[in-house]
Amino acid sequence: MGALGLTTIQKIAIYAIPLIFAITLHEYAHGYIAYKNGDPTAKFLGRLTLNPLNHIDPIGTVLFPLISIILGNFIFGWAKPVPVNFANLRNPKRDMLWVSIAGPGANFAMALIWALVLKFSFVISTGYFAQPLNLMAQAGISLNIMLMLINLVPILPLDGGRILFSLLPRAQAIKYSKIEPYGMWILILLILTGALFTIIQPFYSVITKIIFNLIM
Repeated sequence: MGALGLTTIQKIAIYAIPLIFAITLHEYAHGYIAYKNGDPTAKFLGRLTLNPLNHIDPIGTVLFPLISIILGNFIFGWAKPVPVNFANLRNPKRDMLWVSIAGPGANFAMALIWALVLKFSFVISTGYFAQPLNLMAQAGISLNIMLMLINLVPILPLDGGRILFSLLPRAQAIKYSKIEPYGMWILILLILTGALFTIIQPFYSVITKIIFNLIM
């Protein structure tokens, strides 16, 4: 990406807004779809809001992305999960699918919006804000596609795991749900070994290439 060669402070300035939008809208989308399908939990707890302060996790939203920027790795983070009581949904197993898809779907939509911002930065290429806007748009595309793909990995409690759970026959879904207590440990192991990004990279490359080809 075009952010190579920037100082740490410049990277923070470029990635901060796209990251906050990415995680805030991701969580809001989960809560909104859950609310529309019968679960008011997020609304009652004040989490059905676009105010990023209600979604920021000190570790996932601040510390982890900051360390990633300093180390020069792929920028990654998370927010406080929006609480969803699946038992409140009108059709828990079916509606879980739409609640789970909502977060990654919001990230994909934001990637497309940042692509339009990137296109705009080319239009005003001689303007003072053109380069910062260009770099921020690239960061927005990268962050949202990466967050979308990581969440679609079919491991509970990730969105991909819940999507798979909702699609499996009931008996198989119950058996599959038993891995959830170990899901985050599996994810951490995949991250530490680099296997997660090896799995995601081909999808990431294809999707970002399509987006950039569309706007160029």
